[in-house]
Amino acid sequence: MKKTFSLTQDGINELKTELSELIGQRTAIAERIKAARELGDLSENAEYQSTREEQDRLETRISELENVLNNSKVIRKPKTDGHVVLGSTVKLKSPSGKTTQFQVVGTMEADPLNGKISDESPIGVELIGKAVGDKVTIANSEATTYKITHIS
Repeated sequence: MKKTFSLTQDGINELKTELSELIGQRTAIAERIKAARELGDLSENAEYQSTREEQDRLETRISELENVLNNSKVIRKPKTDGHVVLGSTVKLKSPSGKTTQFQVVGTMEADPLNGKISDESPIGVELIGKAVGDKVTIANSEATTYKITHIS
């Protein structure tokens, strides 16, 4: 059974750009392998071995990106029915008054340092289905209860 990846349109565009850049690197790596091969004995040729390893990593990432893009669905801008869903941007207020904002995205697009959290992460699971005014408890180094102040 194939896994379907949920991505925003921006996420899909980023992956397509990365894929295009990686495909563009194939020729340069093939030329480096050819040049290294001409140096002689391949079993003792460090340049050849490292370039082949780089090619393997490149091809693995290209294959992974193609799989994700071929099996992805676009997260549409959610219709605001007042509940957090995949694609929602949520503002939380801590007891001290500090405001934090998260966008709930699919696992492939998660980037917690930039406010994008996976719907499968503990925070994402806690937020899904909640409404403005609801309280959620997020356990970092200590558990903190936040109030949802805005959903878009």
